[in-house]
Amino acid sequence: MDRNMRPKRGEIWLVDFEPTIGSEIKKIRPALVISSDAINKLPIKLVSPITDWKPYFAANFWHIKIESTPSNGLSKISTLDALQLRGLDVQRFIRRLGTISEINDG
Repeated sequence: MDRNMRPKRGEIWLVDFEPTIGSEIKKIRPALVISSDAINKLPIKLVSPITDWKPYFAANFWHIKIESTPSNGLSKISTLDALQLRGLDVQRFIRRLGTISEINDG
């Protein structure tokens, strides 16, 4: 990651979630930065991982459907997984994909 680029609230970044344990979300994947930009003492950001949308996720209140758009940088319909929120060091952030301006009710 470019040291001048700091992840900001509302941005979607490609993030390395490894290593993980058990059922934690794995791999390199997109994540939405949730933490406030005002909290900059530590290089930690609270994120919600993003994964492929599955129709059965519609019954879960913790899965938030996201349509792919040019501004958010996602290539397919996806979901925020609010049960997998994590605080991550900025060293895990690979590159910025885009931004999200609102959550679509889907």
